[in-house]
Amino acid sequence: MTISQDKVVAMHYTVTDPQGNELDSSVGGEPLVFLFGHGSLIPGLEQALTGKAAGDKFKADIAAAEAYGERHDALTQAVPKSMFEGMDVAVGMRFRAAGPDGREQSVIVLEVTEDEVVVDGNHPLSGIDLSFDVEVLLVRDATEEELSHGHVHGIDGHAGH
Repeated sequence: MTISQDKVVAMHYTVTDPQGNELDSSVGGEPLVFLFGHGSLIPGLEQALTGKAAGDKFKADIAAAEAYGERHDALTQAVPKSMFEGMDVAVGMRFRAAGPDGREQSVIVLEVTEDEVVVDGNHPLSGIDLSFDVEVLLVRDATEEELSHGHVHGIDGHAGH
């Protein structure tokens, strides 16, 4: 059985940046299990997985635009420090904030001055080309319940609720 829309896929992956630094890996832990074709993966990785089967091992190099997107300078902005009233704000802290379009986005603090805080709403991996080493462990049909819920219920399709 090959990977296509609405299949449940279990895989191990290791992702590295262009310098070869490991950014994330499931190896040695629980595999990533997901419902294929429902937007749970970055577009480039989903494309690379299409048509693969259990037992396949492959490497996929994914350009930033097909990963977490290019960086957008407009998402980096200085906000008055008074917005963080009573909080000890430090570089590297993450917050949920309403973006320009009103949707919530995650921001990270880049700089703290006396009067303002510079935050970045870009995904931490935006603008970075990524390499994935992937091993497909399992491909199966999704259950009716998984399809109606839009997500998997564990590797075997039976999660406790």
